[in-house]
Amino acid sequence: MNTKPSERSRSPWGKKGEHLVALQFILLLTFIFLPVYPSSSGFEFFNTIPVIRFAVLVVCSLIAILFGTAGLYQIKHSLTTLPYPVEHNKLETKGIYALVRHPLYSSQLFAAFGWTVFQMSFSHFLLTAAGFVFFSYKASREESWLTELHPEYSDYAHHVRKFIPWIY
Repeated sequence: MNTKPSERSRSPWGKKGEHLVALQFILLLTFIFLPVYPSSSGFEFFNTIPVIRFAVLVVCSLIAILFGTAGLYQIKHSLTTLPYPVEHNKLETKGIYALVRHPLYSSQLFAAFGWTVFQMSFSHFLLTAAGFVFFSYKASREESWLTELHPEYSDYAHHVRKFIPWIY
């Protein structure tokens, strides 16, 4: 990239994705405090499949923990709260990053999906879908910046899925 590090660090607010971090925080808080709708009390169907709902919650939680922990560990030296990459980052393509390009976003989506299924909450389903759209957009912005720093990112993105291994 032709831009000097000192020029890159003086970007106006929002140019490094600050607004995306704020929006992500709002989505997370909304998810936590969002009431379960419809309530499963009064619906006999919800009471007949608790084992399946619990199994989905456990599997999604384990995937979320694995993806989140492995992703954090691998990029610990270049981790930032912003989606804009730090100057000294290196392109990670091994480990968890060989399965998905954005394991930290993916971990949040898996956790949200597991909770949504466990609670059988339509309100949480809608917010999880909105989160999926949001993280897709945020990941696309991040990928455009990563491609500027690492031209080989395009080839990597062509071979590795964004959030769900071998699927999406």
